[in-house]
Amino acid sequence: MIRQLIVSYVLLVAVALAAFTVPVAFTLTSQLRGDTEESVEREATTMALLLGEGDASSRQALARMAEAYSNDTPGTVQVTDSSGTAVASLPLPADDQAITQALKERRTTVDWGSSFVWGRHLVVTVPAGSAEDKDRIVGAVRIKYATSDLSSRLWSIWGFRAVLAVSVLAVAAFIGAFVARRLTRPLRQLNDMATRFSDGDLTARSPVEGPHETQQLARTLNSAGERLDSLVAAQRIFVADASHQLRTPLTALRLSLDNIADGTDDEFVREDVEQATSEVVRMSRLVNGLLVLARAEAKVSAAEPLSLVDVIEERFSVWRPAADERGVTIALGGVAGGRPLVLASPGHLDQVLDNVLSNALEVSPDGGTITVEVSVSSHPDEVVMSVLDQGPGMSDAEKSRAFDRFWRGQGLTGRAGSGLGLAIVKQLVTDDGGAVALRDAPGGGLCVRFSLRRAAPRSGG
Repeated sequence: MIRQLIVSYVLLVAVALAAFTVPVAFTLTSQLRGDTEESVEREATTMALLLGEGDASSRQALARMAEAYSNDTPGTVQVTDSSGTAVASLPLPADDQAITQALKERRTTVDWGSSFVWGRHLVVTVPAGSAEDKDRIVGAVRIKYATSDLSSRLWSIWGFRAVLAVSVLAVAAFIGAFVARRLTRPLRQLNDMATRFSDGDLTARSPVEGPHETQQLARTLNSAGERLDSLVAAQRIFVADASHQLRTPLTALRLSLDNIADGTDDEFVREDVEQATSEVVRMSRLVNGLLVLARAEAKVSAAEPLSLVDVIEERFSVWRPAADERGVTIALGGVAGGRPLVLASPGHLDQVLDNVLSNALEVSPDGGTITVEVSVSSHPDEVVMSVLDQGPGMSDAEKSRAFDRFWRGQGLTGRAGSGLGLAIVKQLVTDDGGAVALRDAPGGGLCVRFSLRRAAPRSGG
């Protein structure tokens, strides 16, 4: 928008300059040409009058005048009589059509040498009539005037205006940039506010500045932001408080069920108690998941450069004992592009890997393999992390709903999970500016593919 305003402003100034400067330059050029032609023709006419006198003193005066004219101007005087003979030792003009017209037709001719502005010489030919008999032509006077000085003055006229126009346009561009930035400053502030909103910062506000319209828009957006922030904060507080308050009665209920199971010998009662206990355990997991999700949806902390491979190896050390119990291998596959750094909030990658590795371990068959691969995307600012298992995988319909909250699939994780694991994963990855998707793994199973923001390498590292 700023660029368009500057271009429009400069274009308007350019049109104004062209409308006022170019016609003036053409007028000055035409005036310069007319004044020069009039002056040369006047001098040639004066010399023709001296030639028409016919006496020796007049011809001597003509010679002196022609010599002075040649010395003081870039013009050369050429004189001939009616018989084609040089007069007063002056140069003889070439016998051409202009001379013929002057001697026979009493016609004055003006030749600029070119149809475009002028050529190298202005040639003016004037017939000389006899002082005693005006109808009798006694000769002709020609002035050959070099136009080099006129060309220099022409370049001065147009060059000065061209330099002036460029200077004015440069000043107009500078003023236009200043004015455009000043006019669009409220809009840029509103855009900054919207960008912070899209990043999850609901506390962003825009200064109320600029014209009345932008001030009104800023007030409206600020008011909407405050209301939205209040509503979201209230929702998060409610979820967190409700989840926290539910943990105590759930724990007490589980202890009571354990006591009932220990105090009865009835198999049917024990079976019902075990079923109730499993539901209490699932509800506890659901409550814990809600707490984690509430924290994930809270204000996003600043992302930091982290070594993705280091985080993966650290989580492997935590999950490897559980995997070894079932003979499942957790391995780090090929790492393309060295050990890339990614931008993530502290603790987010740990929670993401914990959730994904937990799901993969539950669905992996005994003796299977869970592989984590790291590669640099074709996009220079992106790092790809893929977690592949050898489980039953998911159908396309299940993949489309897997990130929905409280949705549980038909597999192993669906029976035991809370339906919040992948929702938490997506929330954490999205908060850090990344993306996550589900795909079929080569050879069967599921591939969880993460696109993470790449951080610049540490200096000296």
